[in-house]
Amino acid sequence: MKLALDIGTTSGWATAFDSGQRSSGSIKLKAHQFANWASRMTKMRGLLDGLHTLEPIEEVWFEEVRRHNGVAAAHVYGALMGTVAEWCDLRDIPYSGVSVGTIKKFATGSGNASKERMISAVKEKWRANVKDDNEADAIALLECQMENEK
Repeated sequence: MKLALDIGTTSGWATAFDSGQRSSGSIKLKAHQFANWASRMTKMRGLLDGLHTLEPIEEVWFEEVRRHNGVAAAHVYGALMGTVAEWCDLRDIPYSGVSVGTIKKFATGSGNASKERMISAVKEKWRANVKDDNEADAIALLECQMENEK
């Protein structure tokens, strides 16, 4: 299985199984009021472990964010990216980042498309019933990389 991730406090994910079947969703990683900050990383590991049990993950792609709107967002992204990298390294699973602009341009034709435009493009191009922009970004990333592998 191939896995695409839009990493953040709410993380989008999309999978391509070896059978060709697709699956996607998003998960809220924000810690509740009395949880410690590290619970976000624990939830990310849980997502990766859960998907890996469905079918072994062969490769992971993630949305590579180079600019954040605040220090907290940068810290969350860095911590979650480290969690994904460590999880993959421990299992010898290759992983790589794809720039936000590349994903947006593939999905919409514009490297700076809005969240709403990304959702619309994903619904139209891949007939996906997405719940939020995080899931839409993960689907677009997955389809971009699957196209690049052809």
